[in-house]
Amino acid sequence: MNFSIQSLYNWYRGLLQNPKYRWWVVLASVAYIVSPIDIAPDIFPVIGWIDDSVVIGLLVAELSQVISAKLKERSTRVNDTAKTGGTPEPIDINAVQLD
Repeated sequence: MNFSIQSLYNWYRGLLQNPKYRWWVVLASVAYIVSPIDIAPDIFPVIGWIDDSVVIGLLVAELSQVISAKLKERSTRVNDTAKTGGTPEPIDINAVQLD
């Protein structure tokens, strides 16, 4: 079995990018951080904190990218609405009179 840290990181990042699983991953990450059951238990002073700090760093970095993308999308949408005068584009309708 070929295991790499990069593939684990890509999997974690992909789940955070997916809106369907995002909050489950955030909750699982927070649960891992506060849980006494870790890869390296917190009983060992420095070694036990490393895995928690890596998960915190990944979570903060990826969530900041997601929030940044959402804010950029929202500002683009607001700017597009402002350029059109705040009204939607007119729709052409071919009307037919019924007798």
